[in-house]
Parts: sequence; structure tokens; C-alpha cells
Amino acid sequence: MKAWRGVVIALSFLLLSGCLVAFEAPLPVSDPAPKGLLGKWTSTNAWGEPLNLELTRTGDNRYQAVSYFRARPGEREAYPFTVSHHGSRWYLSAKAPARFGGHFVIAGFELTDQHELVVYNLDLEQIRQALGQKALDGSSFQTDDGDGVLIGGDMDRVSAYLDDPANSDVFVEVVRYRRQGKAR
Repeated sequence: MKAWRGVVIALSFLLLSGCLVAFEAPLPVSDPAPKGLLGKWTSTNAWGEPLNLELTRTGDNRYQAVSYFRARPGEREAYPFTVSHHGSRWYLSAKAPARFGGHFVIAGFELTDQHELVVYNLDLEQIRQALGQKALDGSSFQTDDGDGVLIGGDMDRVSAYLDDPANSDVFVEVVRYRRQGKAR
């Protein structure tokens, strides 16, 4: 779980308390990263450990996140991702490791006026309610670390659901980064 914990902190890859919201496909549109996203970021995780995050471009509209704990700079985890902009929201999409189903994960993010990178996770219970109300299509699945929900169907429908301001409570802030060197 140590390596995956880095993913949770680094990009909020939707694994909270052993619960995962995954998607059969990534978001369909891949956009250039917003100005200010790439670079070095720092935060402190829920366990009080200082964490560094480096976001770099790897190709056309393709990026990589490298996360590591400041105390263990040699133990780095790298995760490729894409960025999409829908409505008023920015999203990142990445493929989850095989042990977590190998599906895709989606997180929201924003760059604040205070030069912070805020990452939002999808709330598993809110997504389950959306499934129950038939707002999304999906099913449950199991991983070694807990229950998950796999969202399928038309990704345009998923995007419309996530972009709808009435569904803003489906996003939960999970980490807030500051530009490296500006953290307190």
C-alpha cells in the first residue's frame, strides 16, 4: 500500500480508505495543461509527512507526476496522466495499477490565486447514489484493499454529470499543494 499511498497523495487517484471510483475509459478530450500546473509542488500528507510532487510534460498533451516523500527522495513513484477541461472544471485522468483493477481514475483540480494546486477526489458514496438514481452506469468491484465502483457507459454522459454544478458535492478536497519553496 506504500506505493499507492503516494498516488493518493500525489494525484488523488481516488483510493480513500480502500475505496476506489474507477472508470472504464479516460475522459475523451485531452487538453494542454493550464498555465502554472507544471513544476515542483510540496505538501504535507495526512500522516504529517512532507511530500514533493513534480509535474512534467512527456509529450503532446501527456504529462507525468513524480511523487516522493522528502525524507526518502530516492523512493519515487511516476504516474503518467492527461488533462481535460470541461465546463468550468479541470480534470486529470490516469490508468490505475493492475492490482487496483487497471481501470482509469479521474480527479478534479484547480490552481488558486494563492498559487496552490488543489486536488479533488470523487466521493464514493455520492457516486453510489448517482448509480442508484441511474445518473451514471456502473457496478461494484473488489480490490485487495477494498470495494470499488466501476463507472461505464458513455463518457460524454460522465463528463456532463461531473461538469453539472448541481453535482459539485461529488468532489472532495484531498490535498493542497504549494509551489516548492513557498510551503510553510
